[in-house]
Amino acid sequence: MKRVLAIVGDFYHDAELAKKSFDRVVEPFVKDGRLQVAYAGVEQLEQELVRPSGVLLDLVVLFAEDRIDPQSEQVKQWMTPPVAENIADYVAGGGAWLAWHSGLASYPVGGAYVRMLQGHFLSHPSEHSKVTYTPLPGTELGELGASFAFMDEHYFVACDESKTTVFLRSSSIDGESKAGWYHAYGSGRVGCLTPAHLSEGLLMPQFIEVMRGLVAWCTELEP
Repeated sequence: MKRVLAIVGDFYHDAELAKKSFDRVVEPFVKDGRLQVAYAGVEQLEQELVRPSGVLLDLVVLFAEDRIDPQSEQVKQWMTPPVAENIADYVAGGGAWLAWHSGLASYPVGGAYVRMLQGHFLSHPSEHSKVTYTPLPGTELGELGASFAFMDEHYFVACDESKTTVFLRSSSIDGESKAGWYHAYGSGRVGCLTPAHLSEGLLMPQFIEVMRGLVAWCTELEP
């Protein structure tokens, strides 16, 4: 059985909704005994990266941005440079990391965490729009079916396509962007996915299927 730690929810993103979505994603893996999932807050991450026995977590999923109090005059951030280095070391040593939606947002661009991800959030329009997500055939995760669309916070991202594999793209009236990518990092694996923000997308079966495929790739399980 593989062990997954999910850190979900921040100032702008509802933790219970994200948990409901992720529970649906991993449901088949949990039911057949292949995954065990625990939830924690960002403040617990460092102590949870390694079990007391010294055995690595198999996957960490992050659905939370770096800013703890984004509307404060002096914004606090939780991912210090040592924490970012510990995360990168964990993955390079054989762990796996899935940066999901806000897990790509507001982290220092020059830091170890963003270098590990090979991409980061740039911006999104102030208004939600209908976003179409298109899996890319010819990639390991691109055979996940036809395009699907829902109202969403359309993330525009920077992504170094020379160092990763993009398997999902997004488009809306506001433009086009990369929406999902994956790559090896040292002895570990990294996956990134930009959707979704609203319940319509987070609970949509097509989104659940795409997310499940990425979790399976990160943990080296059959979908």
